Amino acid sequence: MLFRKSEKKDVQNIMEIINEAKEYFRENGIDQWQNGYPNEESILGDIAEGENYVLCDENGDIFASCAISFREEKNYLVIERGEWKSQNPYAVVHRVAVRNDLKGKGLSGILMKEAEKMCGEKNIKSIRIDTHEDNKSMQKLILKCGFEYCGIIYVADGTERFAYEKIL
Repeated sequence: MLFRKSEKKDVQNIMEIINEAKEYFRENGIDQWQNGYPNEESILGDIAEGENYVLCDENGDIFASCAISFREEKNYLVIERGEWKSQNPYAVVHRVAVRNDLKGKGLSGILMKEAEKMCGEKNIKSIRIDTHEDNKSMQKLILKCGFEYCGIIYVADGTERFAYEKIL
């Protein structure tokens, strides 16, 4: 399994995985990613910033994707009903998606471990992540990976997200 930065040529495959996730959410009554986001434009933006990553095989077949950013996340400036665990510089993991036929195989956990490795290389001591309150599978992954619940943040469209942080 290869973890690498995404390239523009990967966008179509990444969007297929994202669209599978959107459909999964819709079918399971999870009101996340149901308003057109993430879309090709947001993924291309991640790639342009050097913040989108994929897991793939030696043939280039993409199995999973996520964004890992070391920039301040404006949606994390205000947290309600709790507080962040640290005020140190942090990484953010966003838009985690795994091909439907490979869910439950540990690929999301691999993405999280890779984010931690990147943090170690940059001497960053904290990772933050958020998810929809109904996205129980992501919440389970986040807690399994050692994150702690911190409170509520709001994304750009004003909806609540559960916020988590892991001190490394």
